Amino acid sequence: MIIKKPTRKFIPKVFAIGDFKHLKSYYDDLLQREVKTVEAFDKWLADRSELEAVLEEDLAWRYIKMSIDTADEKHREAYSQFVTQIQPNLAPLEDKLNQKMMGLPFIKSKSDPAHQIYFRSIGTALKIYRTENIEIEAALNEEAQQFGAISAAQSITHRDQTLTMQQAALLLKEQDEHLRKEIFEKMAQVRRRDKDQLDDLFTSLIKKRHQLALNAGFGNFRDYKFLAMGRFDYSKEDCFAFHKAIKEHIVPLVKTIQENKLSLLGKEKFKPWDLDVDPEGKAALKPFENGNQMLKGTIAMFQRIDPYFGQCLKIMDELGHLDLDSKSGKAPGGYNYPLYEIGVPFIFMNAVGSQRDLETMVHEGGHAIHSFLSRDLALTAFKNIPSEVAELASMSMELLSMPQWSEFYNEQDHKRAMREQLEGTLKVLPWIAQIDAFQHWIYENPDHTIDQRTAYWRQLSKDFGTGLTDWDSYEDLMESSWQRQLHLFEVPFYYIEYGIAQLGALGVWKNSLENYGLAIENYKKALALGYSQPMNVIYETAGVPFDFSSDRLQTLCVLINEELEKLN
Repeated sequence: MIIKKPTRKFIPKVFAIGDFKHLKSYYDDLLQREVKTVEAFDKWLADRSELEAVLEEDLAWRYIKMSIDTADEKHREAYSQFVTQIQPNLAPLEDKLNQKMMGLPFIKSKSDPAHQIYFRSIGTALKIYRTENIEIEAALNEEAQQFGAISAAQSITHRDQTLTMQQAALLLKEQDEHLRKEIFEKMAQVRRRDKDQLDDLFTSLIKKRHQLALNAGFGNFRDYKFLAMGRFDYSKEDCFAFHKAIKEHIVPLVKTIQENKLSLLGKEKFKPWDLDVDPEGKAALKPFENGNQMLKGTIAMFQRIDPYFGQCLKIMDELGHLDLDSKSGKAPGGYNYPLYEIGVPFIFMNAVGSQRDLETMVHEGGHAIHSFLSRDLALTAFKNIPSEVAELASMSMELLSMPQWSEFYNEQDHKRAMREQLEGTLKVLPWIAQIDAFQHWIYENPDHTIDQRTAYWRQLSKDFGTGLTDWDSYEDLMESSWQRQLHLFEVPFYYIEYGIAQLGALGVWKNSLENYGLAIENYKKALALGYSQPMNVIYETAGVPFDFSSDRLQTLCVLINEELEKLN
């Protein structure tokens, strides 16, 4: 499989985006061009799509380079220039393009689902666009960078070695409780140091987001954001029902798992540094030593699942579209960034050799496969996949890859890794619901104080927690634990999608237990659709319902319990 950027037909082959002036003539062309036939309309759409792909990819590389080395002033300035100088100038032109497109009679000739979904999103953009929000959005984009910079600067010193927080967290799996407590307290000191700064940053973001919503005619940012994110397939009431179902069905299961773990540890309650240690006294699973080993093993696993999947990762490696190891100055977390023009995405990670890293690699690998499978869709808009569908791809890959984890483990550790994965699937659902519930309250009550915010998070922690952790002397760390969630700072309201997609992924996995080959084929067909069909059709193509109701949740809980029994 040879991958090259498609030949440009509108933008010059060699084209560097220095500033807004470099782009204006292309917008002027689209705005002034006469569109008198369906064929001319198709050409206009294709040229706009090409322009969007070029811009998206340029911004992507600026973000990627900045997150790889947050201390590099040149990279920070390049990203900042785009979001504070280029994007604000393009926003009014984008609005004019939207007005022109929706005013053309030829949109009626495009009755297929892909174009209808696209036109719906453009109609939404027109509805919420306000000139006075351009400056606010630029400020939000720049301010959100501060979270990555603060997090990237967090580190501890242990035995004369500087460790990133990701590297330090690995030591919380060690059997030596004195060591775990020492590491936890060093990490706690760093988090306490940055707590007020992150609180103030979040307060500032909330105020700007609320004003954004008011300017667009909404009562709160939540209602504005739901429309902006294109959440046409479910409502806030569905989210509330999901929260309730998690409390009813998942929290009791997680509590049972934790009670069993406490029994093995010989404790009545966990201390915060006990939560990741193996209760049977086993050392933490360590599937690989470095990112290169992880990549080599993942390619071999993907090759066995489907040769096309393995080839995709090889191409990414050949093109230098991977940065996998944790290192000082690197932003936290992991992501797969789509590159819409070349169609080969970039995977960013902070691997330190843990089982969690392997899960992250196959998760982001699922996103990457999604990019490859949808790269040939006609318009950039068709490849701009909603999170509920994107996360179905990644979370399904976590579960579909489990049989192949023998690439990294012997039989005993392989079973242990799969058990940890399934237990982790259960444990993360309450956290997803808690973060989502937190966001609803935050933006319904935008004038809240920091004390009120802390009190509400404390209440949510009781609602979605098991009550089995003793936070005595560390209550402040529990009360500020939300600060570790990148989404709250950088991509507000992007989190419930993980819960919705997790239920879909469990359905894909259930199908794979019955017919693995068919489940993979359906998975590929669904991913190849990009966003050319409604969400429910994409889920159905993957062989699962678009359903995150209480009944569906209960059914999947039974499945997980049965499979966990087999792994004991």
